[in-house]
Amino acid sequence: MRADRLVSLVLLLRQHGRMSATALASELEVSTRTVLRDIEALSAAGVPVYAERGRHGGFALLPGFQTELTGLNHDEALALLVAGSRRGAQAFGLGAALASAMRKVVDALPESYRATAAGAAQRLLIDPETDLLERRLASEEVPDAVVSQVRSAVFAGHKLRIHYAAVDQSAQWRTVDPIGLVTARGQGYLLAKRSGADRTYRLSRILAAEELAEPAQRPDKVNLDRAWQERSTQFRTGGDQVTVLVRVNPARRGDVVGTALAVLAEQADADGWLRMEVTFQDSRHAEWALWQLATNAEALSPQWLRTSLHDRATEVATHYEVPS
Repeated sequence: MRADRLVSLVLLLRQHGRMSATALASELEVSTRTVLRDIEALSAAGVPVYAERGRHGGFALLPGFQTELTGLNHDEALALLVAGSRRGAQAFGLGAALASAMRKVVDALPESYRATAAGAAQRLLIDPETDLLERRLASEEVPDAVVSQVRSAVFAGHKLRIHYAAVDQSAQWRTVDPIGLVTARGQGYLLAKRSGADRTYRLSRILAAEELAEPAQRPDKVNLDRAWQERSTQFRTGGDQVTVLVRVNPARRGDVVGTALAVLAEQADADGWLRMEVTFQDSRHAEWALWQLATNAEALSPQWLRTSLHDRATEVATHYEVPS
């Protein structure tokens, strides 16, 4: 909305001082022409914004101009700034709203706190996009039109009609009773009920969504953390799971534990390697997980898994064989 954008424009000038129209347009995600129109609107409303000409010119506020936003101390604002760096807002289509809110948080601080809180927040990084090995964390884009309808139905308590494409299935329309939204490792999920049964939908697989006027059939209160744990347990104990006996280099134990659904048994062999009995979601999951470990793991059983890994390794070796 334009009113929110005008407030954000004022806060940007208060916090950064002089800014060019191009820089303001980038921060507000609008065109420079829109910024110029907004500057004119602010001036007409009595906000003391003025233009400085020249190579390093831009727009600024007259010194001493203040907005009346108070009530946060240093640690409260720092907590909000750090929380604002998390990626959940992006997963739920609230990235722009989060940026606007963070500007207001900084502006709400007394002058003596403003610089120190913003500076302290820059010293903390939560959920970076890559780990130490430069592996990108999973993150999925969801169209704004979809996530907006889903979010609205969740908050309003209305039924939701979604066009959902499950794995290896063609997309189908279904009507659900939304319960809540969860983000895990950059991926967003909708927790809902369908015909009274618990359902979990990945937001990136929702191709279209429509909020309905009919009230959702759901409890007034919900413990999302407990609900997510219950859904996770159902996921780990369902499907075509396979149990694998594997020997693992102890240096790579964390990779196995982080990938497998569960560790059923574990003991050390005489050579120091670990003998582990683990479960995977299905055969493809098991083969993929152990292939990543290369010679740091050896599948002992079942035999079909050993054969599959052997055949894959042979195919790769043949592909890279040096001609005689």
